[in-house]
Amino acid sequence: MKVIKSFFSVLWRVWFYIWMTLVIIILSPLLLVTIHFENSYSSFYKVARIWAKLTFYGIGMRYNVEEYQPLEKGNSYMFIANHTSMLDIMMMYILVKDNPFVFVGKKELANIPIFGYFYRKTCILVDRADAKSRFQVFQSAQEKLSKGLSICIFPEGGVTDDRSIILDRFKDGAFRLAIEHQIPIASFALGKLRHFFPFVWGIGYPGKVPVKMLEVINTTGLTLESRNEVKEHAFQMILGPVENWEREVKAKL
Repeated sequence: MKVIKSFFSVLWRVWFYIWMTLVIIILSPLLLVTIHFENSYSSFYKVARIWAKLTFYGIGMRYNVEEYQPLEKGNSYMFIANHTSMLDIMMMYILVKDNPFVFVGKKELANIPIFGYFYRKTCILVDRADAKSRFQVFQSAQEKLSKGLSICIFPEGGVTDDRSIILDRFKDGAFRLAIEHQIPIASFALGKLRHFFPFVWGIGYPGKVPVKMLEVINTTGLTLESRNEVKEHAFQMILGPVENWEREVKAKL
């Protein structure tokens, strides 16, 4: 039975890459037009949300938002979420409608055929092993924020290979940027994706992703001396629901 499940999981994963690529090809005329003009990022963002929804639903995934804190339309935010799956990218595009953001993401995803081209053109890429790259991320993020855009960072700094860790410790970057630019931090907890679509072949299945948008953290008046306190507060907020969802999964095994 385990071998059969693994076989179908691999087929499903292959379908994901085929379907995601087909959707990009279909939308490519709009994507190509919108990524080549600096003032058309909001238009690109709308097309990206269509891509995310078609990809997400096209592989049989669904989601349910259990809580949602209203966002002020057009305001800049620092969006953060736990990161255990490539579907986290689609989820964030789907969840955030009126506050276009730019992803800060690992450069390795730029190697994925077709997807990687658009990823490279529209995201801020980081090589976390390179100090110069990390510094350039701050410069690029500051430029985007100055233009009224938001930033989305997965503050764990990557996906750990240790599957016993359900939420890795947060890095400073997102919180430093948010405090320096005095923008609020909007935190999302994404549930069960580490089981539905992990970065491990042979594991995974379609399902409904539970989502909680947590308390928006106001950074007005804060200084960089407060970043560790803010970081820990955000970590604990996300950890609570993630732990609850993990217990739900284990109870069904």
